[in-house]
Amino acid sequence: MKNIFFNLIVISSFSLSITSCGNKSKSSINDAQTEVVDKTGKEYTSAYVCPMHCKDSGSDKVGTCPVCKMDYVVNKNHEHEGDNHEGHDHDNHDGHNH
Repeated sequence: MKNIFFNLIVISSFSLSITSCGNKSKSSINDAQTEVVDKTGKEYTSAYVCPMHCKDSGSDKVGTCPVCKMDYVVNKNHEHEGDNHEGHDHDNHDGHNH
């Protein structure tokens, strides 16, 4: 009976040590795979972008991504020349607000 109990303790201890070591190595692997994303490409800077930001996707017109075939969405961060509307009066615009 003592042998069975001893063997269970040894097996349990071994299993716990393998499990805890496995978690540490997984987090180390994930830390090593962390990469910096370059957001200067047209997949991030175009007026219309793919929701998945596929490489070299993006357009100045409505359309679909040539890579994943998803519909482009409006890029809320897009800056286009002339968007600041300088040079005209902003006070009385019928139909839209600034």
